[in-house]
Amino acid sequence: MRWDDVSDQKCSVARSLALLGDRWTMLLIREAFLGTRRFDELQALTGASPQVVASRLARLVEGGIMRKVPYQQRPTRYEYRLTEMGRELQPVLFTLMTWGDKWLDDGQGPPNPLRHTECGAITRPQLTCDECGEPVLAGNVMNEPSERWARQRREMLAGVHADHAEPAMDDRVAS
Repeated sequence: MRWDDVSDQKCSVARSLALLGDRWTMLLIREAFLGTRRFDELQALTGASPQVVASRLARLVEGGIMRKVPYQQRPTRYEYRLTEMGRELQPVLFTLMTWGDKWLDDGQGPPNPLRHTECGAITRPQLTCDECGEPVLAGNVMNEPSERWARQRREMLAGVHADHAEPAMDDRVAS
């Protein structure tokens, strides 16, 4: 399967990764959340080549994550700003950041701690159930795949399991 075909899967993770799934894209989004808007600053702060920054910004604009806003005429230059869709990626970045702070710590503590403006404490955001407010953890959630997702997974595994009597994974396992 080609990388471009990932967006055709009936999986929200796969479709999201088709748009966001490389380090440069996520670093550009990080910078946008930190207030960086101009091309040369985005390039300098991510360390990506100008060509990579240009292609990832074009994909983010095309995908609706960012928008271009002119800030100079002759020559026209643009700032890149998050759209509402892009701003809703903040919990994704917080989760990646919290995971990295825990598991990839270099012994010096979090490089960019988050301070909760309501109480003033340094915080580590967490996912919570939108019904009861309790934390959502790997051990207390389960997948309930739609029929279309389960069907696609069976089709993708059909060739793998043609020589086996029984599939190695069922449809309830997260991808």
